[in-house]
Amino acid sequence: MSDIEVKKIALVTGAGRGIGKAIALSLAEEGHHIICVSRSESSCGAVAELIQTNGGSAEAIALDVSDATAVENTCNALLEKHGLIDILVNNAGITRDNLVFRMGEEDWDAVLDTNLKSCFSFIKHLARPMTRKRWGRIINIASVIGLTGNAGQANYASAKAGMIGLTKSLAKEFAARNVTVNVVAPGFIETDMTSSLSEDQQKMIVGIIPMKRMGKASDIANMTNFLASQKSDYITGQVFTVDGGMVM
Repeated sequence: MSDIEVKKIALVTGAGRGIGKAIALSLAEEGHHIICVSRSESSCGAVAELIQTNGGSAEAIALDVSDATAVENTCNALLEKHGLIDILVNNAGITRDNLVFRMGEEDWDAVLDTNLKSCFSFIKHLARPMTRKRWGRIINIASVIGLTGNAGQANYASAKAGMIGLTKSLAKEFAARNVTVNVVAPGFIETDMTSSLSEDQQKMIVGIIPMKRMGKASDIANMTNFLASQKSDYITGQVFTVDGGMVM
């Protein structure tokens, strides 16, 4: 247990696997009650069950975060049940990669709705009680691609860059109420997605990382944990790249 005296309620989107799962487990180790959100009932349910097996407190909600109405209804139900969500981690994200001339409008919309609009929706419906309490943490998991761009990922880069702009704007709106809003921007992290790459592709990626290795999901969870804690009280509106030195 850390120096956090009171158990808080943390909601993590995209918590069913990869980085989101690592964040949920890490926050649970700090004694927080975790609301695990993902599209798949089985995946978020399995993470919540793992937290409970480890002695923690958790619940699972299957939700399509790109559906703004469903997000609003879920948030209202959670506030009715808990009164307040103290920590919000917007991690849910998808990719629909293609060169812009080949990218369908549906692929653009799907990525922007899931990766960016969902952040707006959750914050809009969960942040007001934070401001009333004068304490809250909002952490948006973006990507270094939002800072650098990447060929074939115009939709993904736009969504992640939008998360950064959203963060900086809301940090200014909420600062006087002691609600911090920050971004964690991962580089290449060992997940199911990167494990499906060929050996040559992985070698190419490692070659452009100054530390010559991919990161681990726990690296992102550790930074998120810090930003969710009282140790980050005077930090807001910032982008923390966790990328082995790719973006300097």
